[in-house]
Amino acid sequence: MASKSRNIFYQNKKQPVTMRRSVRILLVGDRGVGKTSLILSLVSEEFPDDVPHRAEEITIPADVIPEMVPTHIVDYSAYEQTDSELMAEVRRAHVVCVVYSVVEPSTLVRVTTRWLPLIREATATHSTPSPIILVGNKVDLVEETTLESAEEIMEEYPEIESFVECSAKSLKNISEMFYYAQKAVLHPTGPVYITEKQDLTEECKKALTRIFRVCDTDNDGLLNDSELNAFQKRCFDMPLRPEAMEDVKAVLRRNIAGGVSPNNCITLSGRSHTTWTVLRKFGYNEHLYLTKDYLYPPIRVPNGSSTELSHKGQQFLTRLFLRFDKDRDGALSPIELAQLFAVCPAPAWTADVQNVIPTNNKGWITLSGFLCFWNLTALHDLPMMFEYLAYFGYPINEVENQVSAIQVTRERKLDLLKKQSTRNVYECHVIGAHGVGKSTLCRMHLGHTLDKLSEGLPDTPQKTVNIVHVYGQEKFLVMKEVEVRNSAEPLTHRDIRCDVVCLIYDATNPKSFEYVASIYLKYFSDSKVPTLMVCNKKDCVGDVRQDYLVQPGAFCDTHRLAPPHTFLASDPDARQLFQKLATMAAFP
Repeated sequence: MASKSRNIFYQNKKQPVTMRRSVRILLVGDRGVGKTSLILSLVSEEFPDDVPHRAEEITIPADVIPEMVPTHIVDYSAYEQTDSELMAEVRRAHVVCVVYSVVEPSTLVRVTTRWLPLIREATATHSTPSPIILVGNKVDLVEETTLESAEEIMEEYPEIESFVECSAKSLKNISEMFYYAQKAVLHPTGPVYITEKQDLTEECKKALTRIFRVCDTDNDGLLNDSELNAFQKRCFDMPLRPEAMEDVKAVLRRNIAGGVSPNNCITLSGRSHTTWTVLRKFGYNEHLYLTKDYLYPPIRVPNGSSTELSHKGQQFLTRLFLRFDKDRDGALSPIELAQLFAVCPAPAWTADVQNVIPTNNKGWITLSGFLCFWNLTALHDLPMMFEYLAYFGYPINEVENQVSAIQVTRERKLDLLKKQSTRNVYECHVIGAHGVGKSTLCRMHLGHTLDKLSEGLPDTPQKTVNIVHVYGQEKFLVMKEVEVRNSAEPLTHRDIRCDVVCLIYDATNPKSFEYVASIYLKYFSDSKVPTLMVCNKKDCVGDVRQDYLVQPGAFCDTHRLAPPHTFLASDPDARQLFQKLATMAAFP
């Protein structure tokens, strides 16, 4: 029977919805202003002789516009629809075109007395106001313009994105009108630009500053020609021609002192399409949040398999570490860490990370500790792994995403069958009665000295990860302490699912072996999970006879286990235990 698998698609509930999958345009306005004629003229490219009260909903296929989303155009008719139906349609619409007749001043007056207040009322519960396009129809019948009146209305109603005068009869500006409506949804001005201040919004500045920092791969606060070209290719799928690059520099010299704005952002006035192209390439939706599609790509993980960093993922994170280790001391100082996480909402770890991964004598994370942390994250928290890869600027495009940074391992049952594992990350569960030294053993995995251990242990169960070598190959070994509240409490499936198990007992306590012996018989004797008995604290006292049916050595002989491994925290060779456990996991 084929094994079951998990199709993982992670969703961060804090994030707003992703980019629109379609555009829904609603036309409203007084009777006779030409709403239906505008729709029919767009579709047939000629003015209709016979105009119904209301046009059927029109769908423009996705392949007509570069964003590849379908557009639905919806008409409204007071003859056929009630006020409640109108309100429902306004709520469903992504953008509303308010149409008036330039030859009927009363219809323009009702734009502010009827239609705009109605739209505000209908969308009052929306997180952001629905964009509006103000449309003056029938310009073929007059010579004067209503631009001045429209500008006054736009000042009072900032949700109006654009104003256009058109004619359904002469077809003037009809395509432009619907283009502006699509643009208001797909490339809205409001989230990125404050028209009255002629400046970017704070949210847009934050997003573009993050993008700048991701692209500034040498961390010098400037984009050199190579970095600018890489940015251009990532966003627009083509490099900058030499003359175009010089044009960009000339614009910066003319408009920004020193060539870079204080927040490292470039403002392209009136080019919201360009700004949105950049933002969307880096995963932002219309609310300027990174989308869940960008942060959490789907990945298939068969049952019994695990996830770890691929070679490409290790390379990316190694380059990232070296990029921010400016003083080349092999560790990230607090200042360097702050610069590393400047592109993230928050650091990935807290100060107690030094109890989880290797650090230097100052408590600063080394390169090996950095890789240890992310391999641990890939193993235990894949959504967080994907999220931070996206924050750090891992290549995400139509052909690649964070999944290429992850290696899905072979199913564990195949490793057991072949008696050899191809994994690079192994998890060892440390199980024993309360007080036998599980936490100390896990901390020793990090190379902590006895003085360091004497500073006290965290109250929570320990989980540590470090690099070990198995026949010359670098492996990551995770030591996870399994919490035991009382001897009668059963272990969970998660407690016993591991690559190797370390059953530890206290040589000074004659009753401690009984617990691990019962654990082995109940959970591991038939599981084929490699198991090692570890005798701790033997340096404190001579051999103490265990109160059990047989002594530890005889128990191991009976069950074909390796003899108990003596672990002494004071022994300079104590770390050999971890190499032994990793080897057992690699060759189960």
